[in-house]
Amino acid sequence: MSRLSVMRWQKPMISPLLTVLAVLGCVILPLMGYHLAFLFFALFTMLVLGVPIAISLAGACLMFVLITGQIPNIVVAHRMINGIDSFPLLAIPFFIFAGSLMNNGGITERIFNFAKALMGWMRGGLGHVNVGASIVFSGMSGAAVADAGGLGMIEVKAMKDAGYDEEFAVGITAASSTIGPIIPPSLPMVIYGVMASASVGQLFAAGLLPGLLMGAMLMLMIFIISRRRGYTRDAVFSMRVLGHTFKRAFLSLLTPVIIVGGIITGAFTPTEAAVAAVFYALLLGVVVYRTLTWHKLLKVSMETIETTAVILLIVSSASIFAWILTSNQVTQNVIALMGPFADSKVAVLMMANIVLIIVGCFMETIAAITILVPVLLPMAVAVGVDPVHFGVIMVLNLMIGLLTPPVGMVLYVLSRVSNVSFERCMRGTIPFLIPLVICLLLVTFIPAISMWLPTLIYR
Repeated sequence: MSRLSVMRWQKPMISPLLTVLAVLGCVILPLMGYHLAFLFFALFTMLVLGVPIAISLAGACLMFVLITGQIPNIVVAHRMINGIDSFPLLAIPFFIFAGSLMNNGGITERIFNFAKALMGWMRGGLGHVNVGASIVFSGMSGAAVADAGGLGMIEVKAMKDAGYDEEFAVGITAASSTIGPIIPPSLPMVIYGVMASASVGQLFAAGLLPGLLMGAMLMLMIFIISRRRGYTRDAVFSMRVLGHTFKRAFLSLLTPVIIVGGIITGAFTPTEAAVAAVFYALLLGVVVYRTLTWHKLLKVSMETIETTAVILLIVSSASIFAWILTSNQVTQNVIALMGPFADSKVAVLMMANIVLIIVGCFMETIAAITILVPVLLPMAVAVGVDPVHFGVIMVLNLMIGLLTPPVGMVLYVLSRVSNVSFERCMRGTIPFLIPLVICLLLVTFIPAISMWLPTLIYR
């Protein structure tokens, strides 16, 4: 799980990017105050040295408080506690638990077999199956790493056994896994909603159409590549096989219907939907399929506890960081530095996209959201961007970052579960970055793609 990337000490990441950021922090931020310059310099220095993100955030903020001497120590503790005292955050452990239960309970395999019967007859069939299964699974887990680690193993093995190029198999698997945090439910959307004080329900609704657009664009790229490489159909369409696999997967396919449908129709809050997902996954795994043993349940429970603790520690540390930036009017000073470009919606959105993609290459998604929301969101709102729309833009950018080195968490997970080198995983992903970037630009500059559904339902 992604907890490994944010709490274990990492190898020092002496990259040109972070070096430039540290230099800029020392040169530009004195315009805002040397104390803030020190805050950013301390944060980036610890990140470069491989200090876990949560400790880097908390440590930099603590040094800032001690140096300035203007903030009572009790305020730091109070702000950190308030940062995680939020009802929507209760959805996080339940969605993580539900996703792990589905991966360990045989649900993912049934979904993959149904998708294969439904789309395997197309040119490059298993590639399309890969995307289709990820779209369905995204309505259950809400995490790219869960998709890559769960479905990824099944998908890559099936494609290699069918004669597909190894790089193509891991490339499309990595790219399709990024749909998970866009289509509801979505863990990054929950974190963004808490940090931005935005409606999590509206964020979930806003991600549905962009997620489907991502799937359609990836399938178009699969068709193009399959035609160039001579990939044929993997199966003959059979209503009998489709009916059989649908019958086996029917109860599993109801999971996203219950979760997404319940949230969009207002039957559930996101937190209630997460609890319902856990209950339903337990019902299928323990009672219906009987694939979840006590050993598996204990293992999944411990993984969920560890992952949740890490995420909440990051959110708690980031809350004091965000409060320091807000109270020192960092966003207003950045807007002033941008000069005439600060009033241009296009310029602000392009700048935000560039920053988010670069940061996404080096930083875990949840940490990036908690750090960047207090800086970028006020700038976007100032030029008329809806916070819900900006949330989709932010998460989509960071998903693309998951596919790019040096961090590339999805690539590392797939490399491990598929026994393919990291370099080959990276090469296989490159063609699929094109449709994802096109989707990003469409979502950024055509707000209706993300805002139509939440406007229809909630406003």
